[in-house]
Amino acid sequence: MKALAAAAVLGVSAFAANAQDKVIKLGTMAWEDMVPIAAVAKKVLENKGYTVELTEFSEWGIAYAALTRGDVQVMASQVDFVAYDYWEKNKNRLEKVSIASHGLYQGLAVPSYVEINSIEELNDSADKLGGKIVGIEPGSGLMRETTDAVDKYGLKLQLVEGSTAGMTAALKSAVDRQEPIVVTLWTPTWMAEQFEMKFLADPKGVFAPPQSYNLIAQKGFSEANPEAREILAGVFLPIADIAAINSAVAGGQTMDAAIQSWIDSHGLLLERWSNTKSY
Repeated sequence: MKALAAAAVLGVSAFAANAQDKVIKLGTMAWEDMVPIAAVAKKVLENKGYTVELTEFSEWGIAYAALTRGDVQVMASQVDFVAYDYWEKNKNRLEKVSIASHGLYQGLAVPSYVEINSIEELNDSADKLGGKIVGIEPGSGLMRETTDAVDKYGLKLQLVEGSTAGMTAALKSAVDRQEPIVVTLWTPTWMAEQFEMKFLADPKGVFAPPQSYNLIAQKGFSEANPEAREILAGVFLPIADIAAINSAVAGGQTMDAAIQSWIDSHGLLLERWSNTKSY
């Protein structure tokens, strides 16, 4: 019991030390929809005098493990559906800070010139679509939901596993030739805008509804870092802004440049976000 008590005190002391030094360890998935949220949160904290150490992850499991260990203190995650399993497993060691964006949607999509509007219509056009749904990385939440859709709708199309890059290449090739194609897609992404995509109606409700991006933290963070928590609670990027940032990247800008352009044009907003009471 003494060892546990000492460990608890040590944990609180570590939080307090970070708060006193105004150092925040921020994590993010290295994905186009997540990086802008982390970058803007980092800038707002820095405007208030914090030093922010940013770490990028490529897998949810690694990111959540780092958060529960304290390797990072805060990160954004879609805890309702996309990363629900990871949240459910670790929630007793974590806490929700705020909602940083809303509107993430994943589903099946076709270019606007394809005369299909619902998943229920796919079987009638299976031959035109090459008998396949072009997917992304196996194991992703989107692929899991699409597998469920194939089953529940009785689709005669094969779900092809691959990569985001491979799907993007296949989609671009089809659009360039004005050929029919159905892919797994999400928003925000530059592809939805640049390729004029439309999501297919999902009357059976297989795919999750539009989701929020929550800023989540290691348990005890808010109590030990009330000023940082208050600043982070003000950060909110509209989903359309995240999509615009990624469209700029697709157009040739670096992610850093696109984010900085957004920050430069929203200076007053960032200033208001960091306007908190004295601590």
